[in-house]
Formats: sequence, C-alpha cells, structure tokens
Amino acid sequence: MLGYAGKILYLDLTTGKNHTEKLNEETAKKYVGGIGLGMHLYLSKSKKGVDAFDPENPLVFSVGPLAATMFPTGGNGHAFVSKSPATGGVGESVGHGTFGTELKRAGYDAVVLTGRAEKLIYLLIDDDSIELRDATKLLGNSPLEVEDAIKEEVGDFYVRVASIGVAGENLSKIACIVNDRTRVAGRTGLGAVMGSKNLKAIAVRGTMDVGVFKSDEFFGLVKDFHERMKGPAVQKYRTMGSTENLVHLNDMFCVPTRNYNSSYFESAENISSSVINQRFVVKIIGCNSCAMRCEHEVLIKDGAYKGTMTRIEYDSLWALGPNCGVDKLNSIIKAVERCNYYGLDCQSAGGVVSFIMDCYEKGILTQEKLDGIDAIFGNASAMLAIIDKIGKRDGNIGAMFSDGVKTAAAKIGGGAEQLAQHVKGLEVTGYDLRCLKTAALSCAVSFRGADHSRSGAFTVDVKGKVNRLKAEVGRGKIVKDLEDQFNLLDSMIICKNAKGTFYKELEEMVKIYNVTTGLDITAQELELAGERIQALAKLINIREGLTRKDDTLPWKVMNQPVSDDGPSNGAVVTKEELTLMLDDYYKTRGYDKQGIPTKDKLQELGLDEYLNIINNNNSSTKGV
Repeated sequence: MLGYAGKILYLDLTTGKNHTEKLNEETAKKYVGGIGLGMHLYLSKSKKGVDAFDPENPLVFSVGPLAATMFPTGGNGHAFVSKSPATGGVGESVGHGTFGTELKRAGYDAVVLTGRAEKLIYLLIDDDSIELRDATKLLGNSPLEVEDAIKEEVGDFYVRVASIGVAGENLSKIACIVNDRTRVAGRTGLGAVMGSKNLKAIAVRGTMDVGVFKSDEFFGLVKDFHERMKGPAVQKYRTMGSTENLVHLNDMFCVPTRNYNSSYFESAENISSSVINQRFVVKIIGCNSCAMRCEHEVLIKDGAYKGTMTRIEYDSLWALGPNCGVDKLNSIIKAVERCNYYGLDCQSAGGVVSFIMDCYEKGILTQEKLDGIDAIFGNASAMLAIIDKIGKRDGNIGAMFSDGVKTAAAKIGGGAEQLAQHVKGLEVTGYDLRCLKTAALSCAVSFRGADHSRSGAFTVDVKGKVNRLKAEVGRGKIVKDLEDQFNLLDSMIICKNAKGTFYKELEEMVKIYNVTTGLDITAQELELAGERIQALAKLINIREGLTRKDDTLPWKVMNQPVSDDGPSNGAVVTKEELTLMLDDYYKTRGYDKQGIPTKDKLQELGLDEYLNIINNNNSSTKGV
C-alpha cells in the first residue's frame, strides 16, 4: 500500500505517552483519508456526550493518500476533526499550504490527540521523535509569532507549524487553527478545542520518502493536471482570485448585506477584485505541489494601517465588507489581519460583528452594553474594535460575543435570536440563501452547519443550471451528489478550487487513487466511500443529539423576503419549501423522514458497527 504512510499516531497530552497503530488496507479504502479517516477515528475513539473541551474529547488531524506527492493541490492538504464547541456536532475543517505534506513525510496518516497538558505546550513531531515542549513563553502570541519562534527554537526554517492565537487560548468557539502564516482551518471552532488541551502549536518535520505505485503513470497525470491548471477552468483563481465572485453575485442580488437586511451591496465596485488587484495585491503564491497559485497577498501601502499584509479571498472580503456594511478596503484588510492575529475564523467573526450591528440599530443592544462602541453598519472603526474585544475576550463584548451568534443571542434575548444568522450554531457565509435555494438546502443539511464549502451547491444556482428562486423535488439529489464529491475531495485531499480541472471527476479520481496507492479501487467503491463519509458525519451528529429540527435555516432566510428592487425581490425560503426539499433529500439518501440513515442503508455502506447509534436514537426523534 503506497501513498499512505501506513501509521496512525496516538498521543495522550496528559501523560505524554504515545503509540502507533497500523493503518490497514480495508480502513484506507473504506474512508480514503482526510476528513473520512479523521471522522472514522473520531467516532471510534470518542464517547457519546463528551464535552468539546473535555480532555478526553479527541482532536484528530489527518492527511490524504496524495499528501507529500507532486499531484497538483493534492500534496499539501490536511484536516482537523473533533467535536465542535460551536455546534455540539461534528467539527471538521480542512487547510492547505505545506503542513500536511510534512506530516506524511514524518511517516503518519493521522494523529489522534487526547488529554490535557498541565501547562501550555507545543507538540514537535520529528519523524519517529515525539516531543512535548514548553510553550509558556508563547502565551498570548499570534500564530505568525508562534511559527517564527518555533522555527528559531528548532533551528529549521522548513519545520511546518499549525497554531492557535489568543482566541483559542481563551476557548472562543469561533477560534481557528492557522498554518503557514495565513492558511487557516477556519470553521467550527477547533482552535478552541486545541486551546482546551493547553496545546499552543503542532510543529512537524519529516524526512521520509513517499512512494507511488505506478510512477510513470502518476507523473503523466501530474503533468496533465499541471497543464489543465494553466487553462480557463481555474483562470479566476490564478488571476483575480475568488474575490471576483463579489461583483458577479452582487449583480444577481445574492450578496447578504448588513446581516441579511439586503441582498445587494451598493458599494461593491469600491471593493471589487479589480480594485484589490490594482491597489493592494503584491504577490500571488501557491501551496506545495500547486500549479494554480490562488493565494493573493495584499499590502496596505499608505494610511493608518500602512504595512499591514495578509491574504484575502471572497469569504473574508464578504464577511468583513458587505456583511458589515463596510466599503473601505484598508479597514477590511486590517480586519482580516486582526482575525488571523487572534486566530479567529473570519467568516464567523464577520457574522458576529454584523449581528451586533443589527442588534444595535434595532435597539436590542445599547452603546453602554457595547463598551461605548457606536456599532452602526458601515462603521469600520467599530468593526475593528469589536474584533479586538472578541479576540481577547475583553469587556462586555468579549464576554457576550466571543462564542458566536447562537450563544450570544441566547444570552441577549429580546428578539435577538431572529437576527442570529447561523445553522446549527455555525455562522452563515457569503451567499444569500433566500435566492439560492439549492444552496439553502445544502446549508440546512450540512453536517457542520451553515457553510457553502461542504457541497458547493451554490454553483448550480449561480450558473443557472436550475431556477435558483424555486424549491422543487430533485434538489435533494443535486445536493447529495455534490456532498459526496466534496467528501472525496476533502478525503483525498484535493483543493476544491481545482475541481474544475477534472473532466470526468469520479473516473479520474479513481485513476489517481489507484496509480498512487495500488489498491485497485473501483469507481463504484469510491463513489460509495463518498456516501459513507457523509453517513459517518451524520452518525456523529445523531449520537450527539442533533435531529431533523437542526436541519433548518436562520429566521431571516425563512421570514424576511429580499426587499431590494432587483431579480431576487421577494425571495424567501418558506417552511413548506424547506420541508419539501428536506423530505426529498432524506429520501434520496436512503434516510428516514427524521433524517436518520436506515438499517439497510448503513448495511449497504458497511457501517453495521454503528447500528446501535440509530437504534438508541429512534425513540428520541419520534414526533420531532
């Protein structure tokens, strides 16, 4: 079995003891790697009802079979999996860069961390050497500062580091894990899980070779995909970057603006990709093994924030721009840099800021309760001040809002719940779900909460493949098929920006997998693996008490129609429409009406060992 390292590392941070176990061929084929392997290890090694911050809650990070190979975008990714403190269900986030490459070269397919260190430490994995080092001097440091300090201490500039900022130390439920300075495993609050274990950073250095089964065929595929990445399929990412999405979505009236008070941002041209590239972009770089190069590094060259440098993409631009009513690029870029400094998920941070502004303008919150901040939409200074408060868990704002909008709304009351834009506790992203109804279904059923990148279903709406304003039978199959594809991409791990370079996605992934590993998987087996990984995530959520009622949408999406005078005017997702699409989705998946996989479906997927989960939960979901 090539491609895989063939080993899983288990480490107890309380005792410092570690051991390895073999990754067998059956498990590799069944769960592929990345999020699939990570969720398999999490479910098999965790207990029902464990608190996300309990020392016994495992934190898994894993890589795919292509890690450390030359396959474009496939050689560099990694996944973190645990219980999400934000949602109470499965927490999962994928990052790229060079961190995953180094873990594979160190000889591991996954690392399972349990326990809690007595004091702040960082983990150094140096091939077979596993060492817990004192990190107390790094307390309060940013991920960038931590990375530089560890590289200096280890004496190797090429050691790869993933770390948390002060938000993770303070157990903020929107904290993320940052690697390679600006690369982020951002969603579901896993930076806080890392912080709960007193683990400031993971540093990895590997020197082992990673072989492939058929080198000549493999290098032929590498060359082919390198050429495809020079073509039109990924031109947007190579040139303007994902920020190009803003103006296009805005023209369709699909950009959530001022916390869903509008679907059109009147100042979009001020912060467009053309302005960003002309005035701010100083370099475009790529991850290990990537020919696409999509990371647009921006620099503020003058003004109050002169010298600020970070990475920007559509998700962060939207969250801290239109979502907060801010049209000043200097301030948006500074806000992104501050999120990275504190180790906050930009999308969730923007969701919190816009929620605060909405509550303030509607009189639910006063300036006094907001530490004197005049939190009106468009106030860039207020946005930056709120991010500082959230990042440090400082003052009234820090105490009330550092754990995301769902937790904050429950504390505030007074109608705040209707303004909290989240699904399952995870803040929404930059696609107006009222007028993108396939995307709305995908976010409702997403196992990690409101997120477009669990299926990419918004592309079906945006490209006009369906009537984006209509809910109908058939959307369930579209979402199901896209989810399964994305599960495979995030398990192999291949960057989703490269999805367009696959001409025949399943067939080509099978060929890449077999040429790399020699395991001779069939197209049917790989397709089943994508479906199995989805069911695995669903089982984790069912075990932790999530039911059909959690597969829902924010109040505004279902009760506040788009009011802008444009093509999306009047769009809303009614309860009847959501019910129709949920029933269709569950039926397509082979789940019952409560969204629980049937016994036959679990047996078909080879998940018989988890039948007890659905048996134990059937009675509790009746009538929901």
